[in-house]
Amino acid sequence: MKKEDIAPFFATLKAANPMPVTELEYTSVFELLAAVLLSAQATDVSVNKATRKLYPVANTPQAILDLGWEGLESYIRTIGLYRTKAKNLLATCEILVTQHGGRVPRTREALEALPGVGRKTANVVLNSAFGEAVMAVDTHIFRVSNRTGLAPGKNPLEVEMGLLKRVPAEYLVDAHHWLILHGRYVCIARKPLCWQCAVAPWCDFEPKTPPPAA
Repeated sequence: MKKEDIAPFFATLKAANPMPVTELEYTSVFELLAAVLLSAQATDVSVNKATRKLYPVANTPQAILDLGWEGLESYIRTIGLYRTKAKNLLATCEILVTQHGGRVPRTREALEALPGVGRKTANVVLNSAFGEAVMAVDTHIFRVSNRTGLAPGKNPLEVEMGLLKRVPAEYLVDAHHWLILHGRYVCIARKPLCWQCAVAPWCDFEPKTPPPAA
């Protein structure tokens, strides 16, 4: 994608969705952290379905610890890899209580030190909870960045660095959400919906997918 095309690309996404937010449901920084941890290789829909029952009962690190292994698993067993995620979430809650006073830390290093929290999860928390201009590259963002030519890369870190370099500053905080939503609903994996894509004029993908036959 040409440098001069990047600003209108994001201006168009912003015009369609001026205040984008994550589709994970949360009311606190800890709820967001837990939801993102649970969402690895799972849909936001499945996570929200589980946390709607879990959070009214336990939505703090200590409350999660008080549930214990079996109690936590009973709420999240509908989510993929729930046993591993339960183990990681309980270990994370233990660290939050013993080392951070029950609060979610605001640094990447401290976040990535939590079990089950990698760079992407840390970036989601830093961006969505603390408003930092970071880029959490998931499968949607990786695909959209490569397919459109916005920030091609061989791995998520390369794409992340490319996006931080190429996305104009005024769009950087919200770019993460716009790209995820675009990849989830328009620039989908198997066959992008190019005929209904508002940013197609600036996209390098060829040939554009034609509309389905009537």
